[in-house]
Amino acid sequence: MHYDAIILGAGGAGLMCAAIAGQAGARVLVLDHAPKAGKKILISGGGRCNFTNTGTEAGNFLSENPHFAKSALSRYTQWDFLGMVQAHGIAWHEKTLGQLFCDDSARRIVAMLLDECAKGGADIRLSTQIGEVRHADATYHVAGDTADALVIATGGPSIPKMGATGVAYDLARQFGLPLVTPRPALVPFTLGDSDAAFREISGVAVPSVARVGSTAFEEASLFTHRGLSGPAVLQVSSYWSPGQAVTIDLLRDAAAKLRDARSRMPRSGLKAALIEHLPKRLADVLADRIALPTELGNASDATLDDVAAQLQHLTFHPTGTEGYAKAEVTAGGIDTAALSSKTMEARSVPGLYAIGEAVDVTGWLGGYNFQWAWSSGWAAGVAIAGRLQA
Repeated sequence: MHYDAIILGAGGAGLMCAAIAGQAGARVLVLDHAPKAGKKILISGGGRCNFTNTGTEAGNFLSENPHFAKSALSRYTQWDFLGMVQAHGIAWHEKTLGQLFCDDSARRIVAMLLDECAKGGADIRLSTQIGEVRHADATYHVAGDTADALVIATGGPSIPKMGATGVAYDLARQFGLPLVTPRPALVPFTLGDSDAAFREISGVAVPSVARVGSTAFEEASLFTHRGLSGPAVLQVSSYWSPGQAVTIDLLRDAAAKLRDARSRMPRSGLKAALIEHLPKRLADVLADRIALPTELGNASDATLDDVAAQLQHLTFHPTGTEGYAKAEVTAGGIDTAALSSKTMEARSVPGLYAIGEAVDVTGWLGGYNFQWAWSSGWAAGVAIAGRLQA
């Protein structure tokens, strides 16, 4: 068959694009090699899908062009998507930091998107290998069908066990679109032998401020059998480059807390003071590492200030990350310089679009990446529909 658009990828961005274009009258085909649509949606948020964030704005995203995302995000907002969720009767709740989740199951979000696609008559073909993609005589040829437009919505290589691949980058190279080097993002760090004691307290989580360079996030940090994870650490991982240090502030107002402990229990050691504020297993490791050589009552203000500085700037030098296998998203991707921020269409290849995670726009943890999927998919869907009137 001949379609107005073939969309490669039945994830959040692809389904949104298909729904918007289809409901505006475009004949749309969605292709995906997976047996189910929206596989990443189904596993997100512990199965309840953190589908957007009330605080979404362009500053919550990383890109070589930090302004690129503004157009799509401002024209299809978090409130627009929430309106769709509510129109489908999906119960939701807000967690911390503006994160919105389904009360029930992420399956409700996938069902909603499929229903919106059905309203527009979109064809969705799963368990289908894309194979060779050809472009000739202003027509795209894919899997035995043809179309006037082609949308790359295949995501990035994060979570390969879900079937994720780098096919978006292969297609970009085929059509001459530049890439910003892809890398794992929102990903745990691995630690070496010098930090083995922290790997041995796997499962311990603590409120913290994690920092890479000038970028910092205040949420929980988690010690794992391989290194560091937790929301604060995942956030800064997107800004990390190999060789950079990661610092964690484990105890706010540490100097004041240590002075207070000294006045109340001068015969105690550092471990006793730390256990009042931190998990015991972490306090044990920190007390051994800092090794205060005296009772608290014999420690000077300067000594306590030095201990406090170590607690508030606990420094790690990761050996790396856990890679795409554990990365929630992929940073980098198709260079936004090659795309229109309004339509997501390639400037040099008429009728070729790229949306979602395939593009060099990466959100913070907390529903931002889904909102980019909805917004970029919406922008491309509107543009494809507009081609019908052109």
